Amino acid sequence: MNFGEQLAAVQARHASMLCVGLDPEPARFPPPWRNDAARIFDFCAAIVEATHDLVCAFKPQIAYFAAQRAENQLERLIDFIHAHAPGVPVILDAKRGDIGATAEQYAREVFDRYQADAVTLSPFMGFDSIEPYMRHEGKGLILLCRTSNPGGSDLQAQRLAASEVGGDELLYERIARLAAGAWNRGGQLGLVVGATFPAEVARVRELAPTLPLLIPGIGAQGGDAAATVRAGWRPGAPIIVSSSRAVLYAGVGEDFAAAARRVALATRDELQRARPAP
Repeated sequence: MNFGEQLAAVQARHASMLCVGLDPEPARFPPPWRNDAARIFDFCAAIVEATHDLVCAFKPQIAYFAAQRAENQLERLIDFIHAHAPGVPVILDAKRGDIGATAEQYAREVFDRYQADAVTLSPFMGFDSIEPYMRHEGKGLILLCRTSNPGGSDLQAQRLAASEVGGDELLYERIARLAAGAWNRGGQLGLVVGATFPAEVARVRELAPTLPLLIPGIGAQGGDAAATVRAGWRPGAPIIVSSSRAVLYAGVGEDFAAAARRVALATRDELQRARPAP
């Protein structure tokens, strides 16, 4: 199955829109693993085992592994997810954004080395920065559009003076329009929209009525889960709502995985309850 088919199947099977982000910080591991970077795989694998039947995706953030020289543990972890959570897609949060031969190498890293099912990308160098990833058939390419950080407004909320659709539009609106139209040649694209901006989530959904939306920002970043679902979810238009720290560090003792499961279950159920009635 391609990424979209995987996502639809697991969301139906697990009744879930929840994605657990895997952002391992050894300083926050429970004793006796605390500050031991060699335990990154063990920590993340325990989270995966505890939550794999509650989620629609896992999203490892590559920087947390690379900073600890733990890329080999990331490879092991993605292999582990594929083996122990079959059908649950892995979105590698890398936010790559380059062109030409360099982009080709990044695509090989993501899809050949790490065997991810999807990747986050920065589209600010235009279609040239996306096309090399499209050569990997069936993989998901999720473009930064309206991100959850306050500084995202510095560029994403700026108004473009001239527009191909007549009248002006905001930069994030242009990205959403292109992703839903001219750029989506292989049907592989999705968009990142932050839960901290529910009105913008709704606007992106209006412009991209069927694309998957990856929505970070609930939990530690303060986004409202119910508002996020109301703004972005539509039948046949999936949302992937990501929570990282609130799940990973729900517990500080040896029962950390059980604590993570409790928070993941509560979050999954909260998201499901927020779906509009048919």
